[in-house]
Amino acid sequence: MTRQLRITRANAQYQQWRALLDNRTKRQRAGEFLVQGVRPITLAVQHGWPVRALIHDAGRSPSRWAQDLMARAGGARVAMVPELLRELGGKDAEVPEVVAVVELPEDDLGRIRVGPHFLGAVFDRPGSPGNIGTMLRSLDAFGGAGLVTTGHASDPYDPRAVRASTGSLFAVPVVRARSHREVLDWVARVREGQVPLQVLGTDEDGAVEITDADLTGPTLMVIGNETSGLSAGWQEACDVTVRIPMAGSASSLNAASAATVVLYEAARQRRTQTR
Repeated sequence: MTRQLRITRANAQYQQWRALLDNRTKRQRAGEFLVQGVRPITLAVQHGWPVRALIHDAGRSPSRWAQDLMARAGGARVAMVPELLRELGGKDAEVPEVVAVVELPEDDLGRIRVGPHFLGAVFDRPGSPGNIGTMLRSLDAFGGAGLVTTGHASDPYDPRAVRASTGSLFAVPVVRARSHREVLDWVARVREGQVPLQVLGTDEDGAVEITDADLTGPTLMVIGNETSGLSAGWQEACDVTVRIPMAGSASSLNAASAATVVLYEAARQRRTQTR
Protein backbone atom coordinates (compact mmCIF):
# COMPACT_ATOMS: atom_id res chain seq x y z
CA MET A 1 0.00 0.00 0.00
CA THR A 2 1.31 3.47 -0.96
CA ARG A 3 2.24 5.62 2.04
CA GLN A 4 0.44 8.96 2.32
CA LEU A 5 2.24 11.77 4.17
CA ARG A 6 1.61 15.46 4.78
CA ILE A 7 4.34 18.00 5.55
CA THR A 8 3.34 21.44 6.77
CA ARG A 9 6.59 22.60 8.41
CA ALA A 10 10.33 22.30 7.84
CA ASN A 11 10.71 19.03 9.73
CA ALA A 12 13.63 16.59 9.58
CA GLN A 13 12.32 14.84 6.46
CA TYR A 14 11.93 18.13 4.64
CA GLN A 15 15.44 19.23 5.67
CA GLN A 16 16.85 15.95 4.33
CA TRP A 17 15.22 16.51 0.94
CA ARG A 18 16.21 20.18 0.91
CA ALA A 19 19.86 19.18 1.38
CA LEU A 20 19.70 17.06 -1.79
CA LEU A 21 19.52 20.26 -3.85
CA ASP A 22 22.97 21.51 -2.91
CA ASN A 23 24.95 18.74 -1.25
CA ARG A 24 26.49 15.97 -3.35
CA THR A 25 27.71 14.07 -0.29
CA LYS A 26 24.22 13.95 1.19
CA ARG A 27 22.79 12.76 -2.13
CA GLN A 28 25.33 9.96 -2.13
CA ARG A 29 24.71 8.97 1.48
CA ALA A 30 20.95 9.00 1.05
CA GLY A 31 21.17 7.21 -2.30
CA GLU A 32 18.64 9.57 -3.86
CA PHE A 33 18.27 12.87 -5.71
CA LEU A 34 15.54 15.36 -6.60
CA VAL A 35 13.94 15.58 -10.04
CA GLN A 36 12.10 18.75 -11.05
CA GLY A 37 9.95 19.41 -14.11
CA VAL A 38 7.21 17.61 -15.99
CA ARG A 39 9.36 16.06 -18.72
CA PRO A 40 12.24 14.81 -16.52
CA ILE A 41 9.83 13.29 -13.97
CA THR A 42 7.74 11.68 -16.73
CA LEU A 43 10.82 10.14 -18.38
CA ALA A 44 12.17 8.89 -15.05
CA VAL A 45 8.94 6.95 -14.54
CA GLN A 46 8.75 5.79 -18.17
CA HIS A 47 12.28 4.40 -18.02
CA GLY A 48 11.60 2.56 -14.78
CA TRP A 49 13.79 4.50 -12.36
CA PRO A 50 12.79 3.72 -8.76
CA VAL A 51 10.81 6.61 -7.32
CA ARG A 52 11.00 6.87 -3.53
CA ALA A 53 8.54 9.72 -3.15
CA LEU A 54 6.32 12.02 -5.18
CA ILE A 55 5.94 15.35 -3.39
CA HIS A 56 2.94 17.32 -4.58
CA ASP A 57 1.39 20.69 -3.84
CA ALA A 58 -1.06 20.39 -0.97
CA GLY A 59 -2.68 23.66 -2.01
CA ARG A 60 -4.21 22.49 -5.30
CA SER A 61 -5.94 19.52 -6.86
CA PRO A 62 -3.64 17.28 -8.94
CA SER A 63 -3.75 17.72 -12.71
CA ARG A 64 -4.45 14.77 -14.99
CA TRP A 65 -0.69 14.40 -15.53
CA ALA A 66 -0.05 14.28 -11.77
CA GLN A 67 -2.88 11.82 -11.21
CA ASP A 68 -1.50 9.51 -13.90
CA LEU A 69 2.01 9.85 -12.47
CA MET A 70 0.84 8.90 -8.98
CA ALA A 71 -0.99 5.88 -10.38
CA ARG A 72 2.12 4.61 -12.16
CA ALA A 73 5.07 5.45 -9.90
CA GLY A 74 6.05 3.74 -6.68
CA GLY A 75 7.15 5.33 -3.43
CA ALA A 76 5.42 7.53 -0.91
CA ARG A 77 2.90 10.26 -1.74
CA VAL A 78 3.69 13.47 0.11
CA ALA A 79 1.40 16.51 0.23
CA MET A 80 3.56 19.54 1.03
CA VAL A 81 2.53 23.11 1.69
CA PRO A 82 3.38 25.45 -1.22
CA GLU A 83 5.93 27.61 0.60
CA LEU A 84 8.09 24.56 1.33
CA LEU A 85 7.58 22.89 -2.07
CA ARG A 86 8.72 26.08 -3.79
CA GLU A 87 12.14 25.60 -2.17
CA LEU A 88 12.41 22.01 -3.44
CA GLY A 89 11.44 23.17 -6.92
CA GLY A 90 14.53 25.32 -7.16
CA LYS A 91 12.58 28.31 -8.42
CA ASP A 92 11.69 31.55 -6.69
CA ALA A 93 8.72 32.52 -8.84
CA GLU A 94 6.42 29.51 -8.85
CA VAL A 95 5.47 26.39 -6.95
CA PRO A 96 5.97 23.15 -8.92
CA GLU A 97 3.07 20.74 -9.01
CA VAL A 98 5.29 17.71 -8.29
CA VAL A 99 8.90 17.08 -7.28
CA ALA A 100 10.16 13.48 -7.37
CA VAL A 101 12.70 11.81 -5.10
CA VAL A 102 14.47 9.21 -7.25
CA GLU A 103 16.93 6.48 -6.29
CA LEU A 104 20.55 6.86 -7.40
CA PRO A 105 21.84 4.06 -9.65
CA GLU A 106 25.13 2.26 -9.08
CA ASP A 107 28.27 3.68 -10.69
CA ASP A 108 28.88 0.50 -12.67
CA LEU A 109 30.38 0.70 -16.17
CA GLY A 110 28.50 -2.50 -16.94
CA ARG A 111 25.37 -0.34 -17.20
CA ILE A 112 26.74 0.95 -20.53
CA ARG A 113 26.15 -1.61 -23.27
CA VAL A 114 28.83 -1.79 -25.95
CA GLY A 115 28.32 -3.38 -29.35
CA PRO A 116 29.55 -3.00 -32.94
CA HIS A 117 27.71 0.32 -33.39
CA PHE A 118 28.57 1.80 -29.99
CA LEU A 119 28.85 5.56 -29.59
CA GLY A 120 29.59 6.89 -26.12
CA ALA A 121 31.34 9.74 -24.36
CA VAL A 122 33.68 10.51 -21.50
CA PHE A 123 33.61 13.95 -19.89
CA ASP A 124 36.95 14.45 -18.14
CA ARG A 125 36.62 16.50 -14.92
CA PRO A 126 33.54 18.54 -15.96
CA GLY A 127 33.21 21.78 -14.03
CA SER A 128 29.66 22.67 -15.01
CA PRO A 129 26.57 20.59 -14.16
CA GLY A 130 24.79 22.31 -17.03
CA ASN A 131 27.37 21.04 -19.52
CA ILE A 132 26.86 17.48 -18.28
CA GLY A 133 23.12 17.80 -18.83
CA THR A 134 23.57 19.33 -22.29
CA MET A 135 25.98 16.56 -23.31
CA LEU A 136 23.48 13.93 -22.17
CA ARG A 137 20.81 15.61 -24.27
CA SER A 138 23.07 15.46 -27.35
CA LEU A 139 24.01 11.83 -26.70
CA ASP A 140 20.32 10.98 -26.50
CA ALA A 141 19.58 12.87 -29.72
CA PHE A 142 22.36 11.28 -31.78
CA GLY A 143 22.20 7.67 -30.62
CA GLY A 144 24.73 7.70 -27.79
CA ALA A 145 24.78 4.71 -25.46
CA GLY A 146 26.32 6.20 -22.33
CA LEU A 147 28.32 8.92 -20.61
CA VAL A 148 31.19 8.54 -18.14
CA THR A 149 32.44 11.40 -16.00
CA THR A 150 35.97 11.02 -14.66
CA GLY A 151 38.02 12.53 -11.88
CA HIS A 152 37.01 15.32 -9.54
CA ALA A 153 33.92 16.53 -11.35
CA SER A 154 30.50 18.11 -11.15
CA ASP A 155 27.72 15.71 -10.26
CA PRO A 156 25.34 14.50 -13.00
CA TYR A 157 22.64 14.24 -10.30
CA ASP A 158 22.95 17.90 -9.36
CA PRO A 159 19.51 19.45 -10.10
CA ARG A 160 21.15 21.80 -12.62
CA ALA A 161 22.47 18.83 -14.62
CA VAL A 162 19.14 17.00 -14.39
CA ARG A 163 17.24 20.07 -15.65
CA ALA A 164 19.73 20.74 -18.48
CA SER A 165 19.36 17.14 -19.68
CA THR A 166 15.58 17.70 -20.07
CA GLY A 167 15.09 14.09 -19.02
CA SER A 168 17.84 12.47 -21.14
CA LEU A 169 19.60 11.52 -17.90
CA PHE A 170 16.96 8.80 -17.56
CA ALA A 171 17.43 7.49 -21.11
CA VAL A 172 21.26 7.47 -21.33
CA PRO A 173 23.26 5.67 -18.62
CA VAL A 174 25.70 7.88 -16.70
CA VAL A 175 28.57 6.45 -14.66
CA ARG A 176 30.97 8.37 -12.43
CA ALA A 177 34.53 6.97 -12.47
CA ARG A 178 37.30 7.98 -10.09
CA SER A 179 39.98 8.25 -12.78
CA HIS A 180 40.74 7.60 -16.43
CA ARG A 181 42.49 4.36 -15.44
CA GLU A 182 39.20 2.84 -14.31
CA VAL A 183 37.67 3.62 -17.71
CA LEU A 184 40.70 2.35 -19.62
CA ASP A 185 40.50 -0.99 -17.76
CA TRP A 186 36.88 -1.19 -18.93
CA VAL A 187 37.95 -0.32 -22.51
CA ALA A 188 40.51 -3.14 -22.37
CA ARG A 189 37.81 -5.62 -21.29
CA VAL A 190 35.55 -4.43 -24.11
CA ARG A 191 38.35 -4.98 -26.63
CA GLU A 192 39.02 -8.43 -25.21
CA GLY A 193 35.39 -9.15 -26.06
CA GLN A 194 36.23 -8.57 -29.74
CA VAL A 195 34.75 -5.06 -29.95
CA PRO A 196 37.40 -2.79 -31.57
CA LEU A 197 36.55 0.25 -29.47
CA GLN A 198 38.22 3.45 -30.66
CA VAL A 199 39.10 6.10 -28.04
CA LEU A 200 38.83 9.48 -29.71
CA GLY A 201 39.84 12.72 -28.02
CA THR A 202 38.81 16.24 -28.93
CA ASP A 203 41.38 19.04 -28.91
CA GLU A 204 41.73 22.36 -30.68
CA ASP A 205 45.14 21.11 -31.88
CA GLY A 206 43.93 17.61 -32.73
CA ALA A 207 45.81 15.64 -35.37
CA VAL A 208 42.81 15.09 -37.67
CA GLU A 209 39.87 17.27 -38.71
CA ILE A 210 36.63 15.81 -37.45
CA THR A 211 35.23 15.21 -40.94
CA ASP A 212 38.33 13.19 -41.88
CA ALA A 213 38.09 10.87 -38.87
CA ASP A 214 36.31 7.52 -39.23
CA LEU A 215 33.47 7.52 -36.70
CA THR A 216 31.53 4.62 -38.19
CA GLY A 217 32.98 1.98 -35.87
CA PRO A 218 32.52 1.63 -32.10
CA THR A 219 33.75 4.94 -30.68
CA LEU A 220 34.29 6.39 -27.22
CA MET A 221 34.63 10.17 -27.51
CA VAL A 222 36.57 11.99 -24.78
CA ILE A 223 35.85 15.64 -23.97
CA GLY A 224 38.21 17.51 -21.68
CA ASN A 225 37.61 19.91 -18.82
CA GLU A 226 36.07 23.23 -19.89
CA THR A 227 39.18 25.19 -18.89
CA SER A 228 42.18 22.87 -19.08
CA GLY A 229 41.10 20.40 -21.75
CA LEU A 230 42.13 16.75 -21.77
CA SER A 231 44.32 15.51 -18.94
CA ALA A 232 47.75 14.11 -19.78
CA GLY A 233 46.44 10.63 -19.01
CA TRP A 234 43.62 10.91 -21.52
CA GLN A 235 45.85 12.51 -24.17
CA GLU A 236 48.14 9.51 -23.92
CA ALA A 237 45.27 7.02 -23.98
CA CYS A 238 43.48 8.36 -27.07
CA ASP A 239 43.95 6.47 -30.33
CA VAL A 240 43.38 9.71 -32.24
CA THR A 241 42.63 13.33 -31.41
CA VAL A 242 40.35 15.38 -33.62
CA ARG A 243 39.85 19.10 -34.09
CA ILE A 244 36.80 21.04 -35.19
CA PRO A 245 37.62 23.59 -37.90
CA MET A 246 36.88 27.09 -36.65
CA ALA A 247 36.16 30.40 -38.36
CA GLY A 248 36.09 33.90 -36.93
CA SER A 249 37.79 34.87 -33.70
CA ALA A 250 36.73 31.83 -31.64
CA SER A 251 39.55 29.40 -30.94
CA SER A 252 37.40 26.67 -29.41
CA LEU A 253 33.86 25.68 -28.53
CA ASN A 254 32.18 25.14 -25.19
CA ALA A 255 32.75 21.52 -24.12
CA ALA A 256 29.13 20.49 -24.55
CA SER A 257 28.96 22.24 -27.94
CA ALA A 258 32.10 20.45 -29.13
CA ALA A 259 30.62 17.13 -28.03
CA THR A 260 27.44 17.90 -29.97
CA VAL A 261 29.42 18.59 -33.17
CA VAL A 262 31.33 15.29 -32.87
CA LEU A 263 28.18 13.32 -32.08
CA TYR A 264 26.37 14.85 -35.05
CA GLU A 265 29.27 14.01 -37.36
CA ALA A 266 29.30 10.42 -36.10
CA ALA A 267 25.55 10.12 -36.69
CA ARG A 268 25.94 11.65 -40.17
CA GLN A 269 28.70 9.23 -41.16
CA ARG A 270 26.71 6.26 -39.89
CA ARG A 271 23.58 7.30 -41.80
CA THR A 272 25.65 7.71 -44.98
CA GLN A 273 27.23 4.29 -44.50
CA THR A 274 23.85 2.55 -44.34
CA ARG A 275 22.43 4.15 -47.54
